[in-house]
Amino acid sequence: MSTQPPDADRIASLLGASTPWRDVSVVPTTGSTNADLGARARAGEAEGAVLVSMEQTAGRGRLDRTWASPQGSSIAMSVLLRPRPAFPQWGWLSILAGMAVSSALAELAPNPDDVTLKWPNDVLIGGRKVCGILSERIERPGGAVAVVGMGINVSLTADELPVPTATSLALEGFPLDQSAIVAGVLNHFARWYEAWTARGNLRAEYVERCASIGADLAVRLDGEPPVHGIGRGVDQYGRLEVATPDGVRAFAVGDVVHARLGS
Repeated sequence: MSTQPPDADRIASLLGASTPWRDVSVVPTTGSTNADLGARARAGEAEGAVLVSMEQTAGRGRLDRTWASPQGSSIAMSVLLRPRPAFPQWGWLSILAGMAVSSALAELAPNPDDVTLKWPNDVLIGGRKVCGILSERIERPGGAVAVVGMGINVSLTADELPVPTATSLALEGFPLDQSAIVAGVLNHFARWYEAWTARGNLRAEYVERCASIGADLAVRLDGEPPVHGIGRGVDQYGRLEVATPDGVRAFAVGDVVHARLGS
């Protein structure tokens, strides 16, 4: 299945009329879209900037993980935001990004019900990871901003996937029009971001989409034994609430493994 690379003009033409995204740039390759947009933010870049790359050679993920993507095989994109809610609520930003990607992919999916979320923001298709997300706070004069990065596996083959629990849009039978995918993500992100700005959290909407809620799972923390329990929900800050034999615990970080999915 052939893939159509992203085009800045076409992406802009597919955005909603009241979009907050004021500048969309597409580059052929970069080390990290988050690092590049973070540098632009420190230099005074305004809210609403979007950077998309067809290749990342030094992408960054949660827990300081690094990864690279072959040219044209993935969508790497970052957005610059200046959130209005207080900083303790900023944990929702990466969750909003996951909701945006999952909403956009569900519209394109052969089976929309296959598209789910694993806490906090891993986007899954049929229980396999297709997208990872990282948000970062950037300090600068005049107030902090946030850069939110998303990496979507587009045309990776089974042999190219980094782990057996990953997948790609091509392997799942999705259309591979990358401009339409990027625009869909941005349109849904704008919608969720507006709702979050008005309300401070989107607990009900997230729980509806998150496969971790109600799942038998383990939360893995560096240097500690895994915590086993049932995903119960998320709190006002987006932390995962897990019902354990010792009571309910809330987690702001950690790797979640679903017992049924093994992912």
